[in-house]
Amino acid sequence: MFENFNQPDTPFTNDQILDIMRQHSLVDDAITIDDLEGDFESMCDSGLIRNIAQNFTTMWFKLFDVIEELHCDKCGGVHLGSQEGRACPVCGTSLV
Repeated sequence: MFENFNQPDTPFTNDQILDIMRQHSLVDDAITIDDLEGDFESMCDSGLIRNIAQNFTTMWFKLFDVIEELHCDKCGGVHLGSQEGRACPVCGTSLV
């Protein structure tokens, strides 16, 4: 999302995110949009994105705020929204 949809006024879908993840080999081709539903719900719960519409399995989202690129001393670069906690989502290290 950081590279492709980092503007709060730009809507995007869960299908677009899955396609990008597949193009960059971040998920197996067998993964379906239904397998990622919990991940998108977690992003909504964290305050990163908001669900603006839904049609069967396709969900449209917008960012609440611009995503920031931060540095984790253990993992390297991570991306967080301004409303998300300042802990690395991979290893839990504080980013303050």
